[in-house]
Amino acid sequence: MYLEVKDMKKSYGKAGSYIEVLKGISTGLKQGQMCVIQGTSGSGKSTFLNCIGGLDTLDSGSIKVDGKEIAGLKQEELSEYRRENLGFIFQFYNLVPNLTVMENIQVCEYLSKQPLDMEELLETLGLKEHQNKFPAQLSGGQQQRCAIARALIKNPKLLLLDEPTGALDSKTSRDILILLEKINEKYGTTMLLVTHNNSIKNMVHKVIIIKDGEISKEYENADRIPAAELEDL
Repeated sequence: MYLEVKDMKKSYGKAGSYIEVLKGISTGLKQGQMCVIQGTSGSGKSTFLNCIGGLDTLDSGSIKVDGKEIAGLKQEELSEYRRENLGFIFQFYNLVPNLTVMENIQVCEYLSKQPLDMEELLETLGLKEHQNKFPAQLSGGQQQRCAIARALIKNPKLLLLDEPTGALDSKTSRDILILLEKINEKYGTTMLLVTHNNSIKNMVHKVIIIKDGEISKEYENADRIPAAELEDL
């Protein structure tokens, strides 16, 4: 397994405000798999993603990425882990407004020892003709493509996506999902997608459903549907 999670527990607050968010989650992903994490608001899915990304610390349990234990790392070690292994994509793009598309991507390019080829990436994501524009000059879909490019330029082994299509219309959502599918096939990037959209689960290799801080169901798709054929996005 490329990603191994064992008995992951996470809580917030103390005494009267104590909330147990994750109650002992165990699961795993093979390298190159796309996985959807679903659940209602407050179920713990974003906390699960943040713990794997080293943004939240565990109360107890184990997270291994490519054989390396992540739980318990010091801040410096966590920063190195994120820099060398991870790409993050959020619903809100967090682009730097006074930097061009290319400059926004270059911010992360400089963090990597083995970045992807900038020209190839711009071509793949349909951003070549927009590379000198500022975020305010882009559509929502183009901004999301820029955020994806910024995450991918580092050549991450693991891509974490929190509601990547949540702010997009159905056509743009489909375009982004087709793009993610293409990236997965081209670069073999392992992907974890948190989403409320019920259709997206049909295009991925594995589905994890979290309810009240526990995995209520997980399964692998025997018959995946290509992103271009998904309905009700």
